[in-house]
Amino acid sequence: MSTRRHDGSLFYLLKHAQLRLADLTGPALAPFGITGRQCAVLIAIDEQAPSSQHDIAQRMGVDRTTMVTLVDELEDKGLVKRRPDPRDRRKNVVALTEAGRVTLRGATEAADEAERSFLAALSDEQAATFRELLRATVFPAAVTAD
Repeated sequence: MSTRRHDGSLFYLLKHAQLRLADLTGPALAPFGITGRQCAVLIAIDEQAPSSQHDIAQRMGVDRTTMVTLVDELEDKGLVKRRPDPRDRRKNVVALTEAGRVTLRGATEAADEAERSFLAALSDEQAATFRELLRATVFPAAVTAD
């Protein structure tokens, strides 16, 4: 019977990589009053504005109930605004407010710096390869479609 070292387990390594990145990103985003998840929602809204909550949830792979909560939090902070969809009055679209755009700019810079710190032990080429390998494993259909 062989014993497997935890530090060689893919599950262990990915879990601890995510925890380390979160430890760097959380404090970087704190001055902007948002979490990493809220930042991801702001980015998703900014990438395809205006979008319905349902569309944002689908793109992010988040269930609708969770997305409603996230958008509620961002709306309470004045970073996003819901309004009726001009094409379908039964739906709401979500857009960044001016405060949301300012917050997103600063938070993105802070998150990028946290990522640079996370990847500091790697060369630029290794960091690019690491990102590409993660992308290929997380989104295999996108890689085969290219």
